Amino acid sequence: MAEEPRKASTPAKTKTSPGEFIRQVRSETSKVVWPSREETVRTAIFVFILVVILSLFFLGVDSVFGWVVQQLLALL
Repeated sequence: MAEEPRKASTPAKTKTSPGEFIRQVRSETSKVVWPSREETVRTAIFVFILVVILSLFFLGVDSVFGWVVQQLLALL
């Protein structure tokens, strides 16, 4: 017969009080390194440029496929 897998002996978790939870959240939030304004602007410009480039790429691909489909339908 198959044996039941042994459960790892983990300590029982205790409930955290709301006050302790808030203290933990504040502690973790203070460890976050926020980007500077310059980094945020640079990243936003980079994203905008990539969106424009990809939009033009997909416009070109869509136009080529549309033309190919029109040519195939014209043969029928």
